[in-house]
Amino acid sequence: MKITSCQIVARGLRMRCPNCGERTLFEPGIRLQINPQCRRCGVKFDRGDGFFLGPFVINYTVTVVICIVPLILLYIFGILGMTTTIVACGIGAILLPILLYRPSWSWWLMLYFYFLPQKLPANDDPLREHEEE
Repeated sequence: MKITSCQIVARGLRMRCPNCGERTLFEPGIRLQINPQCRRCGVKFDRGDGFFLGPFVINYTVTVVICIVPLILLYIFGILGMTTTIVACGIGAILLPILLYRPSWSWWLMLYFYFLPQKLPANDDPLREHEEE
């Protein structure tokens, strides 16, 4: 059964496997390491060297846009003092990436498979293998 773009997005937003929809991206608990592959369907989550950069960029961008920029703007407009801004930025720059670790991996896998749905085992076309031979 083919996986649609809408299913990929829905599964990505709910932090589920993009292929089978199970909650297998991470082990239960606070562990900050993605499983290498889905325990149910076998799709690889960490797809090799440099693949971690996608979640890193998403995490960094969301942290800057949601936390750092608004705090700096509050300082510029005189609502926050310098010390408060620095402390809040420091806390946000440490805490928010930890909280966004799991969602950023899920969002990255969602984007990856949204644009490359043929990489999902459920969308693999068996006829394509015969054409390449």
